[in-house]
Amino acid sequence: MSSPCTASSEDPRRRVIEATAATWLSLRDRGLNPSETAEFVRWLQLDARHATTFAELDRAWRTFDRLAVLQPTVPQHPPNADLLAPRARPSRPVRVPTWAAACAAAALVILSVQIGLAPRHTAETGIGTLQKLDLPDGSVALLNTDTAVDTDFDQTERRVRIVRGEVFFTVAKDASRPFIVTVDTVAVRAVGTAFNIHRSEHDVEVLVAEGQIQLSPTAQVGSLREPLRPEAGGATDLVAGQRVVIRVGAPAVNGHGLDIGPVSPLEPAAIRRKLAWQERRLEFDGAPLQEIVREFNRYNRVRLVVSDPDLAVRRFSGVFRADGQHSFVRLLEQDFGISVTRRSDEIDLRSTARH
Repeated sequence: MSSPCTASSEDPRRRVIEATAATWLSLRDRGLNPSETAEFVRWLQLDARHATTFAELDRAWRTFDRLAVLQPTVPQHPPNADLLAPRARPSRPVRVPTWAAACAAAALVILSVQIGLAPRHTAETGIGTLQKLDLPDGSVALLNTDTAVDTDFDQTERRVRIVRGEVFFTVAKDASRPFIVTVDTVAVRAVGTAFNIHRSEHDVEVLVAEGQIQLSPTAQVGSLREPLRPEAGGATDLVAGQRVVIRVGAPAVNGHGLDIGPVSPLEPAAIRRKLAWQERRLEFDGAPLQEIVREFNRYNRVRLVVSDPDLAVRRFSGVFRADGQHSFVRLLEQDFGISVTRRSDEIDLRSTARH
């Protein structure tokens, strides 16, 4: 059976899919805005062939492209010019034919999808895997690595509880049934919008890509059937392009409301970095190494450890594959004067200046 990249020119539908996939790849490399991101996700969901064709195109490009960049904010060693090419306009020294360019960011989503439902939750992903969950109302939840959710839909409302991890929601419009996501003491209400929620160890981060949502505190989240009971402190509205972080695990001021940080607007490039996980990419702009390490550890079983406190705060920028941990470590070792100690279950990073 021929692959999508070798389909006959007599298959007009295949040609249309290939051309559309090539367009989306070009837009992805340029950087998708929130509206385009939501539309791209919808296109992937329309037909399984869309994801397969896009995956093959991405794989073809990765055959010709250079490795992702790694750039120290303040370089302490001469950079490797071949490895540190700017990301904004990736170098593509080999011109790929149009048909090949139509044969892949869904590979990073779809080829690592983990199909099947975990016994304890509606949907659950393991470390390093993603899953697209089609909800009964036509909404879609894209689950990131090590994520679990429960759902409860009835005639009056649609509810999703995030047990752990990170989820991007594309919500179908239904004004008669509010779409409510709960995580810890946080409740998010939305109708016809797209937003991302990440539950980390101490925080819940909410980012709106499209439309508008409302944040409210909730006293009880143990059962999806329990009604939301907003406490004192009211609600907070967020619109497209805004982000907020809510502290969890400790009572808010005076024991009421949410321990919510300031609502901050994000530039399109910052939103793209936040949502790059949907294409199995990690993007950083002047991030401390300890933050980069923390993100890599979300997607890989062999953990990175930064034992050197000075090295932990050294800042880097770059774009990496989420599963490209070992390539990232080799670059640190070869080009940035970092000592690496490899063990079976962890990789220790230290500055060579301390030895």
